[in-house]
Amino acid sequence: MPSTPRTSLIGSASCTVVVCRGCCCGDAHKNPGTDHAWQLELLRAGAAEHGFQVRTTDCLGPCDQANVIVVRPSAAGRRAGGRAAWIGFVMDDEGTEDVVRWVASGGPGVAEPPLTLELQFIEPPREARVRSRRRR
Repeated sequence: MPSTPRTSLIGSASCTVVVCRGCCCGDAHKNPGTDHAWQLELLRAGAAEHGFQVRTTDCLGPCDQANVIVVRPSAAGRRAGGRAAWIGFVMDDEGTEDVVRWVASGGPGVAEPPLTLELQFIEPPREARVRSRRRR
């Protein structure tokens, strides 16, 4: 039986980008001047091109740091010590494209984030930190 080539898990194929669309994130009244629908389009286009997942969710909690995006590592990233990265203040195309480029290059545990994006990392709410510790 011929062996099939082993697919590398180092890439971004199983990273997941979770986009908050709760009470403040994605709300044009609370954050005017940001095209929230366009932001999702940019993320989904990046996902289609680079093979990662994009999901939306209700309020993630840190409303004063909207728009919040969480990048969950791939299995390879978790094995390498990567943890979910919480990113706040993602309000423009440049920040959104930084997220796409980082995830396309492997995301948490695999690739270093761009410095501009790393400066936007935020602490997850306490509830998320407790859930994360229980999963380890």
